Formats: sequence, structure tokens, C-alpha cells
Amino acid sequence: MPGTTARHLYLARHGEATPDESDLTDRGRRQAALLGERLRDIPLAEISHGPLPRAKRTAHLIHAQRNSTTASTTALTPSEAAGDYIPHLPTRDELPEDAADAILDRLSAFPADERDRGPALAQAALDRFTGPVEGDVPRHELVVTHNFLIGWLVRAALDAPPWRWIGLNHANAGLTVIRYAPGRPASLLLYNDTGHLPPELRWTGLPPELHV
Repeated sequence: MPGTTARHLYLARHGEATPDESDLTDRGRRQAALLGERLRDIPLAEISHGPLPRAKRTAHLIHAQRNSTTASTTALTPSEAAGDYIPHLPTRDELPEDAADAILDRLSAFPADERDRGPALAQAALDRFTGPVEGDVPRHELVVTHNFLIGWLVRAALDAPPWRWIGLNHANAGLTVIRYAPGRPASLLLYNDTGHLPPELRWTGLPPELHV
């Protein structure tokens, strides 16, 4: 039987979106291009992206930027599992008592479709994107997605309670990297890094109180 080797999972939130979320702003397109430049020397086997326009557009711009500087053969793949949804809807008894009401009120405001189908998609994302891979060649792959899914995958890598995807926040075009190696716990190598962005392009996608 084939052995297994490490997977390096690169996670990026989409670039800044227009108010109607049908495309990226000029800043969002610059963010995506700069992220693509940062990743140009990474041997990505695949770039997966969610189906919504802001994630798809970001992924295509990253892919184009890599192609402009390397002879890239990276696959570009849409994925429902990389979409925007509530990955886990907690019950009241899972949550800290002093925060339960605020959290549940906020989650109840999301569309029913995002809440109802979210858990199945979240499990599909874990099955598809995490863990070591078969073979002897380490795999590097990028998922261009949304804030909630990145929080969900980071939470899982750290073996945190299911509800703890809440409170993990990610800037537009921020980069997170998780390594899954055989026989070892998942390693969070990089979290919400925006070093590839100039100051004026950082912090978008986060409310002002989270800017530090």
C-alpha cells in the first residue's frame, strides 16, 4: 500500500469585494495580484475556490499572476466546500454564558440556506482539504475562500471545540498555512499574514475595532 506524506494547506480569504459582492474592488484586485506574487515560487498543485464571484475572481487573479512569472501548471478548481456558509451552528450550552445571546442572535441573522447546509459542507471541506496525502511527494495547495471556513479549518487543526470557529477573523487576502504530516498533530505555520500587502491594503474585511 502507498505511504503518506505531508500536505501544506494555504488558506486565503478573497480580496476586498464591491458593495454588492459581484466583483472585487480595485483594492481587492491589487490584493489578489500581490498574494499571487507572494505564492509564485510555491509548487501549488491546485488552487481551489468557492463558487461566489469574490472568491472565484480572487483565485483567477492569483492564478494569472503565477502564470505571468512562472510556467505554472497549477489546476484551478471550483468547490462548493470552499464556499461561504455557517460551518457549525452551536447550541446555547456550548457557548460561554456571557456571550451566548449575542452569538446566537448574530448567527440567526444569516440566511437559512447558509445555516442549514453549512455543517455538511464543513465536513466535506475537512474531508477534501485536510490531513496527509497518499504518496511520497509533499502536496501544496491553496484554497481561496471566506472568513468562516478559514476559522473552521484553523479550529480543527488546533482541536478546539466546534463552536470556536467564531472569533477567528481574517483580513482580505490574508494568508494562513497549515501543515498536516503523518503521525504528527496539525501545525499552524502562519496565521492571517498580510506581509505581502502594503499598509493601505491591510485590514480590509475587518471592522475597525479589530485593526491593530
